Amino acid sequence: MDFNLTQEQTQFADALRRWVEKDYNFEQRKRIITSAEGVSSDAWAGLTELGALALPVPEEQGGFSGSAVDMLVIMQELGRGIVIEPYFATVMAAEFLKKSGKHSNVLEQVATGEIKLASALGERQSRHDLLDIVSTANKTAEGYVLNGSKTVVLHGAQADKLIVSARSSGAQRDTNGISLFIIDANAAGVSRRDYRTIDGYRAADISLNQVQVSADALLADAGAAWELLDAVADYGVTLLCAEAIGIMEAITSATLEYLKTRQQFGVPIGKFQVLQHRMAEMFMEMEQSRSMATLAAVKIASDNAEERRRTVSAAKARIGQAAKYIGQQAVQLHGGMGVTDELPVAHMFKRLTIIELTLGDTDHHLARFVAQPGFKNAA
Repeated sequence: MDFNLTQEQTQFADALRRWVEKDYNFEQRKRIITSAEGVSSDAWAGLTELGALALPVPEEQGGFSGSAVDMLVIMQELGRGIVIEPYFATVMAAEFLKKSGKHSNVLEQVATGEIKLASALGERQSRHDLLDIVSTANKTAEGYVLNGSKTVVLHGAQADKLIVSARSSGAQRDTNGISLFIIDANAAGVSRRDYRTIDGYRAADISLNQVQVSADALLADAGAAWELLDAVADYGVTLLCAEAIGIMEAITSATLEYLKTRQQFGVPIGKFQVLQHRMAEMFMEMEQSRSMATLAAVKIASDNAEERRRTVSAAKARIGQAAKYIGQQAVQLHGGMGVTDELPVAHMFKRLTIIELTLGDTDHHLARFVAQPGFKNAA
């Protein structure tokens, strides 16, 4: 795919890259990971000042109404710097509010960096199927009462508000009966267990015990939120694909530089033809992935849900395969140093591994792709 960024997108990418290099270098990142909070208020302020948080927010709420292609630019740069701040968690959760057309005041606060958001969607038994929900939402005279548990909520403990999926009717894996709510993360009955994931990010297991919310906390009609949930999950996958491209660019560049400087038998190991072939294969995997990520960013706005699902799942599956290959090759070409915390390569590979598992792994998206009517018709 031939894709050229606009002048504004290029300028934004350059500004974000300079910020990462100056204020979020590898040593600073390691200090943030080992801090008690696991995130940096200074970095959050920096992202806000650059306009990264305002970019996806509609103009009516003080943002720039950025498209998924605009967001691709940001996520690539954050991926290149393996930035661990709760940006992805916040903008994905904000997409629920944008599509629902509700809680515009929260979007205004997102644009100014006042609050952070997270999406509490997965459960212990659900694995990659977001429709597999046993958490409940029981209607009361005042609104709803939520009960259940959500697992591995990315930056759930750092969020001020949570988007929560719960079942108000139907069986465990029905598409009908799913409701979405926005709740205060510090509301009575909400408990959060914070922990660090293997890629340095923060996640939380969240328990909901008789959490009372008002009726206006609903983001769609009661029991009819599956289409909204599915669409925003695809948006999140698109952002992750873009982040993976940035990481693959960085890990490939770091590996190439290592091959140029590492000496063996009196010459740089990059002189060996077999290693040159492996670098060429890494580059081809990266470029194919870039095309798929770009296509997903374009198609995410499609009114055709089947086309959107098909394209997004194809991109996630292809990029998942490429991320595994590129990460493994980079680590091997670095030798034993490739698995140590002293080198960025190890951190990049860990993040690529987690991206492959987030919002559906490669096998899940291959199965989803095959299940789409477009695939069957083409066959």
